[in-house]
Amino acid sequence: MTDTLIDRRDLAFQLYDVLDTEALLQRERFSEHNRDTFDAVIETADKMARETFANHNSIADKNEPRFVDGEVQMIPEVKQAFDAYAEAGFIAGRHDYELGGMQLPDSIMTACNGFFTAANPSTAGYPFLTTAAANLVRVFGSDEQRSTYLPHMLSGRFSGTMALTEPHAGSSLADIRTSASPTDEGHYLIKGAKIFISGGEQSITENIVHMVLAKIKGAPAGVKGISLFIVPKFRVDAEGNPGERNGVSLAGLIHKLGYRGTTSTALSFGDDAPCYGYLVGKPHQGLKYMFQMMNEARLGVGTGAAVIGYRGYMHSLEYARDRLQGRKPSEKNPESPQVPIIEHADVRRMLLAQKAYSEGGLTLCLYGARLLDDLHTHPEEQKRQEAGKLLDLLTPVIKAWPSEYGPKANDLAIQVYGGAGYTREYPVEQCWRDNRLNPIHEGTNGIQAMDLLGRKLWQDQSHGLQILLQEMQVDLKDAISDRCQAWALSLSETLQQAVRVTQDLGKTLMNGDPDKVLANASCYLHLFGNIIVAWMWLRQANAANLKLASANTDEERNFYTGKLQAAQYFFHWELPTVAQDLVLLRNQDDTCLNMKAEWF
Repeated sequence: MTDTLIDRRDLAFQLYDVLDTEALLQRERFSEHNRDTFDAVIETADKMARETFANHNSIADKNEPRFVDGEVQMIPEVKQAFDAYAEAGFIAGRHDYELGGMQLPDSIMTACNGFFTAANPSTAGYPFLTTAAANLVRVFGSDEQRSTYLPHMLSGRFSGTMALTEPHAGSSLADIRTSASPTDEGHYLIKGAKIFISGGEQSITENIVHMVLAKIKGAPAGVKGISLFIVPKFRVDAEGNPGERNGVSLAGLIHKLGYRGTTSTALSFGDDAPCYGYLVGKPHQGLKYMFQMMNEARLGVGTGAAVIGYRGYMHSLEYARDRLQGRKPSEKNPESPQVPIIEHADVRRMLLAQKAYSEGGLTLCLYGARLLDDLHTHPEEQKRQEAGKLLDLLTPVIKAWPSEYGPKANDLAIQVYGGAGYTREYPVEQCWRDNRLNPIHEGTNGIQAMDLLGRKLWQDQSHGLQILLQEMQVDLKDAISDRCQAWALSLSETLQQAVRVTQDLGKTLMNGDPDKVLANASCYLHLFGNIIVAWMWLRQANAANLKLASANTDEERNFYTGKLQAAQYFFHWELPTVAQDLVLLRNQDDTCLNMKAEWF
């Protein structure tokens, strides 16, 4: 069984040949690094992920956390892995040297975290949430809050969570009921219940810092009345030392299809004891603040979905090379040797699809990480603004496309294994179960579709869309080989049709009929997402075509030719599927809108 999590050659190609990550070394923030340090930290992540995360992936899946006497009991390997991750500096990897960080680019950190999630999604969830919560405190917390919590979160002494969802409201945050009552001591008393809180209770860290959305008494209705609070499991002194237990209690554990090693919790606030919460920033601005963590989580969910799909692809590729079964249709002699199943065209079809989905999804997520690097560190103000607008537009796609196609890749991996794929003795069924959660995580894909079509496209007079079209034109023009030119033409024609449909939908929205347009938002997300990933494959194909011309070994030539063949698969098999979406959107189809609940 392969221990390859992500093909290192592919990752180097994507980081350096497609994204030109080395160019970041010219920026002041990264000037103390070089490619050797980037590669060294990636090597560390790969090795540590295989040795301390992958070693208990199946064990954690079979031995879920248990709720015993109000506390959580977990297998010890989870804490060992979390501590190793923290001690290696990965929680603080993106942060300033002064905060104990390594000032690594988001591109490199995203690549590193890909190894940990591919190795063990459930254990990787704990440091991932901690990193995002710490970043929220760093940006929006007061000086006192930063000094009290941030050092301990970045060191791994404390973990972090995001507490948004409530039993009655689900994704409708406008309807949350958790309340916050001010006191004369400067804190608030939090009262309410949250559900599906990943990492909401565990036996890994000394303290848990919950980032909680609640409404202050008398706040405006809806999302305009939401505030953000730090709610620690244990109240802390000025030095951050845990003291008295705060009024956060575990109401129960939720047992999910996948990610079984991550505690999914129901939490109650203020039921058994007073629950202290500390306001972050200004009152009623909490959802705006929390969107930073939510968007960071959405990028992480997309990356996780891509690399879990990638992990299943690596497993099924190895299996297909080793498994002997049957003969080619042209071989009529029943006594001839059986061939590896990778020699069967339909198995190669399934492997090509997995390659297209997982490598295309990873390219998309790394591109999003590079936009983060440009947003924070590009020397030109205009380029920073453009990166931010483009990332804002693409975030729903970066979250949703890999989380739709990652599980599809895992489904195909199971099929490649045949009957063995459906058994727990082989790893790909767990990949599928873990990945199947990602279309739900951090806003369902349907919510991402409505966010894209109902809001993101039209922000700032569609400036983000204009930037996207300009960026795509660069790669369309760079397609110089006959194959790449044909794919660029296909993408360009599809893009033109999509732009016209988008303009028509925009007119309907402006005429005050959002229900009609948003009823088909998922069609639009499928159209838009496949165009974006086709663009990602054209970028890879352009780079592979250039590298192939100077390749010196069969191994190199095989790698780059494989990239071009996967690009061909995407352009011949996947991009054409948007034709149906174009028809439905062009006609503003009312099938789903006009269906009545009584007709089911």
